[in-house]
Amino acid sequence: MHLNTASQSHRFLPYGRQCIDDADIAEVVRVLRSDFVTCGPEVEAFEDEFAAMLGAKHAIAVSNATAALHLAVMVAGVAAGERVVTSPNTFLASANAAAYVGAIPDFCDIDAVSYNLDPEALERTWQPGTKAVVAVDYAGQSADLPRIAEIARARGAVVIEDACHGTGGGFEHAGKVWKLGAHPWADLSVFSFHPLKAMTTGEGGMLVTDDAGYARQARMLRSHGVVRDPAWCMPDSGACPLTSERGPWYYEMQELGYNYRLTDIQCALGRRQLSKLPAFASRRREIVAAYNAAFASHPLVTIPGLRNRCDAPQICWHLYTLQVDFMALRKSRTQVMDELRTLGVGTQVLYIPVHLQPWYRRSYGYAPGKCPQAEQFYGKALSLPLFPAMSDEDTARVVSAVLNTLR
Repeated sequence: MHLNTASQSHRFLPYGRQCIDDADIAEVVRVLRSDFVTCGPEVEAFEDEFAAMLGAKHAIAVSNATAALHLAVMVAGVAAGERVVTSPNTFLASANAAAYVGAIPDFCDIDAVSYNLDPEALERTWQPGTKAVVAVDYAGQSADLPRIAEIARARGAVVIEDACHGTGGGFEHAGKVWKLGAHPWADLSVFSFHPLKAMTTGEGGMLVTDDAGYARQARMLRSHGVVRDPAWCMPDSGACPLTSERGPWYYEMQELGYNYRLTDIQCALGRRQLSKLPAFASRRREIVAAYNAAFASHPLVTIPGLRNRCDAPQICWHLYTLQVDFMALRKSRTQVMDELRTLGVGTQVLYIPVHLQPWYRRSYGYAPGKCPQAEQFYGKALSLPLFPAMSDEDTARVVSAVLNTLR
């Protein structure tokens, strides 16, 4: 499938970008001309369609995926002083969500194949007081969620799936295909609609769960902790003492919540993008296959590995990250990136291990050597352009530029 075959050979190719067409724009304009631009029918429709796409029971749209992670940690009951383990090979938000509630963000090393949290390392380094595991689906490939859940649940911990990289993707287990966010091995799952992700609402996120209690609490907390449901507005709930009347205006703030709402404008865009998600995912897989074919035998690079080869047709790839032996190449990573940029190819480094960020080192005393596999991966990682609007010509340009730079 080719979403854009009219490539221009001179245009700069960033490592990622949104794919928005005239139909997307028309939907946004339609909502701008409607009675609602926020807190209207598009939000609920988007939530319903997203949950149906996954096969999940509840989807709660929020302002961004960081908000979704924060809410997930809160509704899971993580308390101050408890420990939350996640991957160091991720964006800061996966760990920051634990710090927001006063918990201790901790890190477990990754495996050398999928670059996701390593279950054996998780079991080996488990500490008392661990309340939750945030399992990140790096680049779109799922972590080993069945094994992670087995380890965590045996110790009384909740599993939160950070599926921000993999919206629309899935994995195979025991002969069955499971969608990210709709399987029995995560209690809550989080998705991102940032412009560089598989689909976009501009900014935005989604919290998904099959637990009705988690869902109801998350909906309340995303909107200042306010409830209007009469079942929640009871006389013994500390209601306003000035009146016992429950008119249509009545609301109660039951918890200290946040303004994490997503607008109708964004949800209209999200609904249109959701309808194109299968085509987006398919095109991403085609580009990854072309890259793999071009780079698999090169002595200075390692292509992304598959934890489970049966997952290949299910993954919605967000990133294509090569490991480059810069030392053998006798060029620094900065030199390589600069050379590729002069050839019209943008690249990125994802990610600096979170435990080595200054705030984490100061706050928790983390140091190099804590997660050696993640640290080694970071030293060689380089992400190439990957987005659905890339044509075959664009892909060939990237391959040619990379091979030229590696000579």
